[in-house]
Amino acid sequence: MADGEGQDATSLFADEELCEMSGLKRGTDFVEVMCGCTSHRYGDAVGRLRVFASGDLEISCDCTPGCHEDKLTPAAFEKHSGRETARKWKSNVWVIVKGDKVPLSKTVLLKYYNQVSKAANGSHKGPNGRPCHRDEFVHCKRCNKERRFRLRTKEECRKYHDAVKNPNWKCSDSTFERVTCDDEEERASRKVLRGCSRSPSCRGCTTCVCFGCETCRFSDCSCQTCIDFTHNSKS
Repeated sequence: MADGEGQDATSLFADEELCEMSGLKRGTDFVEVMCGCTSHRYGDAVGRLRVFASGDLEISCDCTPGCHEDKLTPAAFEKHSGRETARKWKSNVWVIVKGDKVPLSKTVLLKYYNQVSKAANGSHKGPNGRPCHRDEFVHCKRCNKERRFRLRTKEECRKYHDAVKNPNWKCSDSTFERVTCDDEEERASRKVLRGCSRSPSCRGCTTCVCFGCETCRFSDCSCQTCIDFTHNSKS
């Protein structure tokens, strides 16, 4: 059970933290407030945000009388609203505080969501529900060119992990694709695209940089990184 799960709504937040928020309602295990997201084309889409101590966030959309979208994630609500610059829901989804629109990131409403994310220790999940890892590069010892490693599966993560451990790794050692030292290195403009689910050109965020999870750490590996992870995950 997640920390705080099943907690009574009266103890989720102090009264003074929420008293100025519009549409405040306390349920048995959640707190609900009015929320919205603004599109330059369609205007404001409003809804009701429910915050749970488990870290879950749910939005019921009231953008039109006939809208039946319910239990949306903030990211899905942001997309549903037609917001032009999506994937920034913490800044784009707002609540009304003292009559002003205030981004979720500047309120206390993300307290439990952030706690759960932090506890995940970087092993965040992408759109497919699996931990998301950005692409990484390894230098060839012979030609000094950088070669891309995709880290979408456990097998791909293991190949990258073993290549990093090998101080003499060469292009010819690659098993994920046929590449030789004669092949051109990727252009710099292409290298910035590393598969982050948050932004294609992300330089490294908590969505795509993992510090250890079941996908990229291996119990049969003798390196200290894997040993430490395996030991900590069992303790």
